[in-house]
Amino acid sequence: MTKILLQDMVRVKTSIRERPTSQFTGGGKEKIPDDIKKNSKGSKYRIYFVALISVIFLLFALSFLFSGAKITVIPKVKDVSLNTSLSAIKNSNTESFSFDLVVISGEEKKVIQGGEEKDVAVAAQGIVLIYNSFSSSPQTLDIDTRLEGSNGKIYKTNKKIVVPGITKDDKPGSVEVGIYGAGTGDEYNSTPLDFKIFGFKGTPKYSKFYARSKGDITGGFKGKSSLVSSLDKTIAVSELKTILETKLLKKVTDQIPSGFILFKDAVFLDIDDQNVNFTPDKDGNTSVNIKGTLFGFLFDEKKLTKKIAGDIIDEYDGSEIYMPNIRDLVFSLIDKEDISFVDVKNIDFTLSGSPKIIWKVDETKFATDLLSKKKSDFNQVLVQYPNIDSAVLVIRPFWKSSFPEKSENIEIIVNYPK
Repeated sequence: MTKILLQDMVRVKTSIRERPTSQFTGGGKEKIPDDIKKNSKGSKYRIYFVALISVIFLLFALSFLFSGAKITVIPKVKDVSLNTSLSAIKNSNTESFSFDLVVISGEEKKVIQGGEEKDVAVAAQGIVLIYNSFSSSPQTLDIDTRLEGSNGKIYKTNKKIVVPGITKDDKPGSVEVGIYGAGTGDEYNSTPLDFKIFGFKGTPKYSKFYARSKGDITGGFKGKSSLVSSLDKTIAVSELKTILETKLLKKVTDQIPSGFILFKDAVFLDIDDQNVNFTPDKDGNTSVNIKGTLFGFLFDEKKLTKKIAGDIIDEYDGSEIYMPNIRDLVFSLIDKEDISFVDVKNIDFTLSGSPKIIWKVDETKFATDLLSKKKSDFNQVLVQYPNIDSAVLVIRPFWKSSFPEKSENIEIIVNYPK
């Protein structure tokens, strides 16, 4: 009997899965073993796990690389209403509050046209220094004391003066005074001269008292000239004073050393009648010349700030402070009319306004006090700084519970008001 071969063949099951194998069978499937597939999945998970661990490690390392503390500080600020009287001594070397006196001189002139022409006679004017090398006793000289110039002309002093005696180091005493020609006319005009006191002639004082002019003697005139009205003179002098004061104040301001303050109301231009000259000429014009000296009271800003704080704040302990608007205070000199600016030794004055007092923070010391401290100790350290109103702390990374060990890793930002 013939065997049917197809019926005798046994179909064997395998674990091979089918997959498309069109490149070989035209749409058939090839089979992948299960153990190969499991190994492929395991390798993929291991790669993901290693990458995740690497990222976590990198972030952890970076967090320590950029670790540190940042503290934003608001300093203590106090607004006050100020109206206080103060006293100061010139260039004091003691603990007393002091001031420095700045002195600068200058002159201005202009020409104004006259009106009606008339005969004019004007005396020459100048300034002299009178010296006393006779004795240590002072010598009083009345107004109109006659001085004989080395040009043979007689001049007179324009006010009563006292010439100091010889000093302890044997230097002759001296005083400055204005003079004018005993007669009128340009023959009294002169370059600097030497003088003797005419009234001392024939006495031992004649050779021991002498004078020298400080600059030229000018303004003498006699002849026809157009007269300038009193109003025009007043206007011209007022304009020249304003110009001179502005120029001198600019020079003083440019020379103020750092850390010092000159209030705008603490400067005074001194111009007396002897320093205002009107000189007519033959063309009918009049030359107006004024000479003046600007005096200013200069204060150490830091010392003044502490002085004000000590006077108006009961709890002030001498801490470092500053006033950003201190230059806006109004300065007023007491008894100004009675002060001789040339030899002033002490002054009384008032300051008024609304200054803002701001306490300074010692950032270096604050950072040092926080080194290696626990985060929970921050408020304990902060309470030791009464000049700090408030502070915000940020520590990186966020899980760290202590401050860095190096001060360069602690950043302190103080928000000072403007």
